[in-house]
Amino acid sequence: MLNQQFFPFIPLPLQQFILIIFFYFLAWIIHRLSGRIAKRFMKLSRFGPKNRQPSDSRQNTLHGIFSGGITFLAFLLATLWSLSMFIDAQTLVWMIGLFSTAFGLGARPLFSDFLTGAGFVFEDTFEVGEKVELVGLPGGNVEGVVEEVNLRTTLIRAMSGEPYLIPNGEIRVVRNFSRGRYSVANVKLKVASHDLNRALDLLESLGEEAIVLLPNLLEPWQVISESGEISQLTELTLVAKARFGNAAEMRPRLLTLVQERLAQAEIPLG
Repeated sequence: MLNQQFFPFIPLPLQQFILIIFFYFLAWIIHRLSGRIAKRFMKLSRFGPKNRQPSDSRQNTLHGIFSGGITFLAFLLATLWSLSMFIDAQTLVWMIGLFSTAFGLGARPLFSDFLTGAGFVFEDTFEVGEKVELVGLPGGNVEGVVEEVNLRTTLIRAMSGEPYLIPNGEIRVVRNFSRGRYSVANVKLKVASHDLNRALDLLESLGEEAIVLLPNLLEPWQVISESGEISQLTELTLVAKARFGNAAEMRPRLLTLVQERLAQAEIPLG
């Protein structure tokens, strides 16, 4: 506890008030410098293996989380130092334990937000700049681009432009569009049933050739019938795997190639 003999000319309550202001002012300064301090920590990664260096987007994500953690720690210490002026160390430890239990029940969502944010540091669930879909949120699914990640919240910019500030504790299931191995570029077409045999032979052989003609195609497509129905017209689906992120660009080329070859073989589309 504070001893008045260090400031005999100032009343004890005023001394305590000044020190409390000083502690929180110091925490505020650390908060303002948290970004720079976090950058210093991030520079330590250059001493690690070169093949495990974090990407720029990963560094931005970690920077936001470290910055939020430094701010939280600074204000927590300021609070503890302020309480230590009125309560002895043993009683303070006992009170912190009791308060943590009671406060933890009431502030469980807040602690969940911080713990989940800290987990993002190690799990590398998503990074700033990646397109994701957060599934199972209380207000419904949110799809967009990650703009900011800190210790308590994640900022998602929806495809329609509006921002979503989501508590980390609410994030349970993440669909990350930016980390797939391939993109699906399926194509559906209908042919007359009497041309089905010829169409299958042509499409299967064309699938092997298309790998050369379409550089973004990863492997020969598969020809399937999703409905399993046959009538005057039969619907076929070409299950094609494109290089990740190139499906939209490849699909028109694939359609053009299939249409040209079917027309050369005089197999009309339904």
